[in-house]
Amino acid sequence: MTTPVLLQPVVLSGGSGTRLWPLSREKYPKQLLALTGDDSLLQATVRRVDGILGVTMAAPMVVCNEEYRFVIAEQLRLLGRPGTVVLEPCGRNTAPALTLAALAALKTCADPVLLVMPADHVITDVAAFQDTVAQGATLAAGGAVVAFGITPDAPETGYGYIQSGAEYAQAGAGRAKQIARFVEKPDTATAQAYLDAGTYLWNSGLFMVRASVWLHAVGVCRPDILLACQSAFSQGQTDNEFVRVGKEAFAHCPSDSIDYAVMERIADQSRPECDGAVSLPAGVVLPLAAGWSDVGAWDALWHVLPKDSHGNVAQGDVLLHDCTNTLALSDGRLIACVGVSNLVVVETADALLVSHKDATQHVKQIVDILKKQGRAEGYIHRKVFRPWGWYDGIDAGERFQVKRIVVKPQGVLSLQMHHHRAEHWVVVCGTAKITKGDETFLLSENQSTFIPLGITHRLENPGRVPLEMIEVQSGSYLGEDDIVRLEDVYGR
Repeated sequence: MTTPVLLQPVVLSGGSGTRLWPLSREKYPKQLLALTGDDSLLQATVRRVDGILGVTMAAPMVVCNEEYRFVIAEQLRLLGRPGTVVLEPCGRNTAPALTLAALAALKTCADPVLLVMPADHVITDVAAFQDTVAQGATLAAGGAVVAFGITPDAPETGYGYIQSGAEYAQAGAGRAKQIARFVEKPDTATAQAYLDAGTYLWNSGLFMVRASVWLHAVGVCRPDILLACQSAFSQGQTDNEFVRVGKEAFAHCPSDSIDYAVMERIADQSRPECDGAVSLPAGVVLPLAAGWSDVGAWDALWHVLPKDSHGNVAQGDVLLHDCTNTLALSDGRLIACVGVSNLVVVETADALLVSHKDATQHVKQIVDILKKQGRAEGYIHRKVFRPWGWYDGIDAGERFQVKRIVVKPQGVLSLQMHHHRAEHWVVVCGTAKITKGDETFLLSENQSTFIPLGITHRLENPGRVPLEMIEVQSGSYLGEDDIVRLEDVYGR
């Protein structure tokens, strides 16, 4: 009997998804959003590996920025699939991220095959995806580095391409081909030539490789990346589900992608580092026909979402009359569209986007302008998630700010004080445990308290239902950086 392949899902959760602004923002990017169903894109990525035949599935591993650690851990918990969350102190692209994942996997598993998946992609045909992954697992277990390529149906200039070469001579290779070369995003004429040639596939960003094979390959091609990641990993520590690496060592790691650092070198073994003295693994590409999309912009999301008979997509409080091929998403307020075609309208609590569907690749330029102007809308939503729950800034003036605060059961805010503001708290629902100076007391619905400027305080939810409060801040400065944390159960 053949021993099943041990498969380690590795979800790379980087990127800010600025082309999907205003829903996706740097502080809460698209992979954390539920854009195509009840699950966030990250949750859907984790869920789609369930039930792959012929493999033993390890718990998921997510590599992400420290800033997203609590949200991602909570999303995994809600799925019932707690796993490992590898924290990057700073962004260094996908090659170092995968190297950290391989080091973490080898520490807990016996050299698994890593199924490397971006957290922000969409797969509509999960069965086809799983069949292709099962084939790729066999090839990767045999020592190959497997890339998944999407058969192009248009001269797309927004994707990189993989040129397939000769048949891959290994038992069970099926449709696998040797990788001839990787090519960058082409212009329109070149993309059309690739489409006509029939040997080019879109680069999906999905890979499979044994952990030890990846570390060998990156050690040959980019020893500086391997050494920096090994140093950072050895200096790190494990804190429950979180794997923290050495900040200073990782900050010195070069930034590079999987493609540039390793895959292009594997495809072109005439390079100096491939002189025969040290062998590199074979690079193979498998065609993937599973309704893949990187959801890189609003027009791409329109393509993958269900439409009415006129090609419209409407989510939230939306009314459409005499409209065609339009995407309208409301996060709260009513959107009404009349007599429009090929339009994108996206509403959030603090921003409204209106764009022609053919121009959505340029939404990033709006985000760049917002950031240059120092506007919060370029970075963060009005509703901000914290490990204890969330808050929503519902009103503000020159010397006041009003927030709706929801603390999840057993959630605890930090013990803190402010230099420039006082706070009034009103309990709307649930029970609050308040620490104010030397006092500790409970507040129930319709009760309130006042926290003077400079007083040490803490808010907790000791109950079993969410605690909802209204907070009114007043003072000369109301920024979030006017928080002096004295104790924090979340290690912030």
